[in-house]
Amino acid sequence: MHLDVVDLRAFYYRSALGRAAQRVIRDELCRMWRKRTGLTVVGFGFAVPLLRPFLSDSRRVVALMPGPQGVMPWPAGMPNVSVLCQETLWPIPSGTVDRLVLLHGLETSEHPTAVLEETWRVLAPEGRVVAIVPNRAGLWSRSDRTPFGYGRPYSLGQLETQLRGHRFQIEQAVSTLYQPPSVRKGWRKSAAWMEGVGRHIPVFKAGGVLMVEATKQVAPPMRPGLSEAVKRPLKVLEGIGTPAPEPSRRQTAWSISEATSRSK
Repeated sequence: MHLDVVDLRAFYYRSALGRAAQRVIRDELCRMWRKRTGLTVVGFGFAVPLLRPFLSDSRRVVALMPGPQGVMPWPAGMPNVSVLCQETLWPIPSGTVDRLVLLHGLETSEHPTAVLEETWRVLAPEGRVVAIVPNRAGLWSRSDRTPFGYGRPYSLGQLETQLRGHRFQIEQAVSTLYQPPSVRKGWRKSAAWMEGVGRHIPVFKAGGVLMVEATKQVAPPMRPGLSEAVKRPLKVLEGIGTPAPEPSRRQTAWSISEATSRSK
């Protein structure tokens, strides 16, 4: 079940905990995608908190928001790039997206298979996707104070298996949001220290969010004809289909005279 866009906007833009989560995940995404000049970048779900660094350098940025969630204009003070769409039918041409971000679009969808099929369809042959989902073993998936406490949390193995099953090649996986989902001042003050420690000593069970980067796999073209040559063809049926030559009139007359002479 998708969350309402009003609640998502309130969390990421109006709460201290949401702004902290936004900063941590966005910084990790920028480390993954250092080169982004001239690219077409698309986000699905509620990915707008992570897309602002791509506005200035990218060729095009599009924020797709599913109908059950709702849409909001974004970015503020600039031409709108947000689009309301069906979660299984995106208004994007096939093979045109260089980078794609899934945030609150996979774990909350009732049709995750169709979402990944659309992801594969719109990505360019060398396109990359980052799936961001709540960690099943983390603290954030156990708290309903944040959007990561809704939908289906994933383990790292579950997410990678699902991506591979939809023709994606896993490139890297990281865990982030090591700070607890608490609004207490003590935890807020130590949040930066906890993120730094978690980044240098990655423990997937401790992070609240999993981020898996994958590339689109394109099957090689099939050549017409047999794929392998037959090394030792069977000779049982050789000659059956070859027509015998028709005997000439002279040969036929000689055969008749020879048969007559033998009978005498």
